[in-house]
Amino acid sequence: MNKFFALAFLLFSSTLAFSQKNKTKTIETSKPFVLGVIDEIQSKELNEKRILNIYLPEGYNPAEAIKYPVIYLLDGSAEEDFIHISGLVQFNSFEWINQVPKSIVVGIATVDRRRDFTFPTTVENDKTRFPTTGHSDQFIAFIEKELQPFIEKKYKTNDSKTIIGQSLGGLLGTEILLKKPALFNKYVIVSPSLWWNNGSLLDLDSEMLKENFKQSIEIYIAVGKEGLAPTAIPHVMEVDANLLAEKLKASKSKNVKTYFDYFPEENHGSILHTAVFNSFKFFYPKNKE
Repeated sequence: MNKFFALAFLLFSSTLAFSQKNKTKTIETSKPFVLGVIDEIQSKELNEKRILNIYLPEGYNPAEAIKYPVIYLLDGSAEEDFIHISGLVQFNSFEWINQVPKSIVVGIATVDRRRDFTFPTTVENDKTRFPTTGHSDQFIAFIEKELQPFIEKKYKTNDSKTIIGQSLGGLLGTEILLKKPALFNKYVIVSPSLWWNNGSLLDLDSEMLKENFKQSIEIYIAVGKEGLAPTAIPHVMEVDANLLAEKLKASKSKNVKTYFDYFPEENHGSILHTAVFNSFKFFYPKNKE
């Protein structure tokens, strides 16, 4: 009987040891799934270090001559919009889809959206509610003087530069478009918070509205069924977005093209993915056979 128990114990011990070895082997063969590259840039304009999430297209090789368009994504943290927007870019660049050229995505991780994406306001209540606001000029300087040169020096880029921004990011995209339009040649402006400072940005004049503006710029504006903005003076998000589109469509320059998209089945939280997908169709139309 003792021999039986001894034999059973040995068999159990062997089985346990084999099972543990298999588990160890499984763990050792697991590998992380890598979507992109995490980069950093020390900004003098912002006086802080900024994290960049970089998606590099399939086949990207710094040793080769081929260069790629760059898509700059506001709210570009991994827990924000970087993963799903990179997925859209990858999907639309598959050879059997062929909607967009293979592109680099630069996700700018958020630190303080209200500080970085808004210009100074005269609305006292907003100053009180959001005390860090009003420094978009510094963030725009960071993009122009530091970020774009950094990306263009380190990665294989061509002259195509797109910016994607939603909500306050859409406000910033609109500000850049009107004040420094040459920073990008494609603008994706989704659900822009144009109510900021009582809609003053809608009254701003711009060189890109004049006949002698020579740079080619394409602008895609989208809004969902979003309703009233959080303001004392009533602002309807859909109306403001439409007013912006009409303002841009009235540009006297033949080099400015604007498309307005309305998604009544989407809201402020759900619209971005669908809007970006549609923007690619506007920027890169396929020839109908």
